Amino acid sequence: MGDEDLLAERFEEHRGQLRAVAYRMLGSLSEAEDAVQEAWLRLGRTDLAQVRNLGGWLTTVVGRICLDTLRFRGAHREEPLTDTFVPDPVVTDLGRVDPEGEALLADSVGIALLVVLQALDPAERLAFVLHDMFAVPFEDIAPIVDRTTAATRQLASRARRRVRGAQPAADPDLGRQREAVEAFLAASRAGDFEALVAVLDPDVVLRADSGPLVTGLAASKVARGAETVARGAFLFRQYSPHARLVLVNGAIGVVTAPEGRAMSVMTATVANGRITALYILSDPERLKRLDLPTAA
Repeated sequence: MGDEDLLAERFEEHRGQLRAVAYRMLGSLSEAEDAVQEAWLRLGRTDLAQVRNLGGWLTTVVGRICLDTLRFRGAHREEPLTDTFVPDPVVTDLGRVDPEGEALLADSVGIALLVVLQALDPAERLAFVLHDMFAVPFEDIAPIVDRTTAATRQLASRARRRVRGAQPAADPDLGRQREAVEAFLAASRAGDFEALVAVLDPDVVLRADSGPLVTGLAASKVARGAETVARGAFLFRQYSPHARLVLVNGAIGVVTAPEGRAMSVMTATVANGRITALYILSDPERLKRLDLPTAA
């Protein structure tokens, strides 16, 4: 085996973690893969004699690439990410337990947390993701964000407070999640408005991301309150027979695919038997790029 093959083999050992870091930072599966590929290219241009801990080095390199990507987004986006933005979901079959499915779930993190992370300042996000999620020391993060170690620790602390304050309470039990989501779908299929309201928390928040090109009733929106969210679901009840349960970032979710063509991916936050938050991605262009199980 040549030197390049050995290097590639060592890189592959760390690919899963690198992809996980990039996904948490960017909320985009395709951009996460691009960041990992860029790290590989940079590795090929680096004198390995100067790298004592390859995994740690690669993780900080991916962090720096992601930080640059976020800053580029902020500088060149005509409009900032809105409250309706929903990150790319990691979707797997509900009964999938094979190694590939487990690897995908290992790379995932809840959509609710990803939404909160997207609202953080890029430097805060980097400090929180690298330190709190991947145990990278603050002294290794500080040069990336161009701050002292103490200031970097403060970035992570500030991000941690925002994450704790913004994440909705969630029931981790898949069985109870499934009961609530199935009740929501059953009420929608039956056209039972009162049953829809009953399965929703009074303060439920719906975030629907349809992308910039969709207008009308299906346009991106944030809706609050059980009756408001139920009215929205009621308008689209004709599509509920095409919905199937899946795992979305490790939680119960739904792919709706009329005639086998993905129309939306939805995941719910469930607490005390009721749905407290709904996240829907229905951007046609982004859905095309996702590997979604759509067959009945």
